[in-house]
Amino acid sequence: MGLLDLEKNFAFYAAYHSNPINIAIHMIFVWPIFFTAVLLFNFIPLPFDPPHIDFSLFGHNILLIFNFGFLLTLIYAVFYVCFDYKAGSLAALLCLFCWISSSVLASLLGFQIAWKVVLVVQLVSWTAQFVGHGAFERRAPALLDNILQAFIMAPFFVLFEALHNFFGYEPYPGFHVRVTSMVHEEIEDYRNTKGELLS
Repeated sequence: MGLLDLEKNFAFYAAYHSNPINIAIHMIFVWPIFFTAVLLFNFIPLPFDPPHIDFSLFGHNILLIFNFGFLLTLIYAVFYVCFDYKAGSLAALLCLFCWISSSVLASLLGFQIAWKVVLVVQLVSWTAQFVGHGAFERRAPALLDNILQAFIMAPFFVLFEALHNFFGYEPYPGFHVRVTSMVHEEIEDYRNTKGELLS
């Protein structure tokens, strides 16, 4: 599977997320995982003094530091724009918003409270998704077959799916027809394989 092949990658993801309840769970809980990961990355120390932007917000001194949180955001943003420049640009803006808002939250909370927030959100978000797969999708998450899907592509694909479901977006005419056909083939292959293992 080509790393930037949008059709194949989205078909792979969609084959693991065909149940509407599981899809809704992922739309709610995937981005909080990214946000809290960036929040935690803001506290990783650097061996040098990175550039920063200092400003005041509601009487609080806020630092936007170009640190590992920014680096993580930049990697995701570039990756998404390369996938599809329209939906990817929106995803990149959301990534940037996550970095800015997590930087503000990091400045306000400090590490002693922030890591607890991260822990709770991560546990709740991952648990909800595993419940979605187990109780509704009846299929193990893509994480077990493609870890790249879980940690890099998932935030983009839940946004991409929301854009299609609510606004009818597709990157080019016929995209979703082609992908739907690929998804049905993948699901059918999975069911046949599962049936052979159980027989």
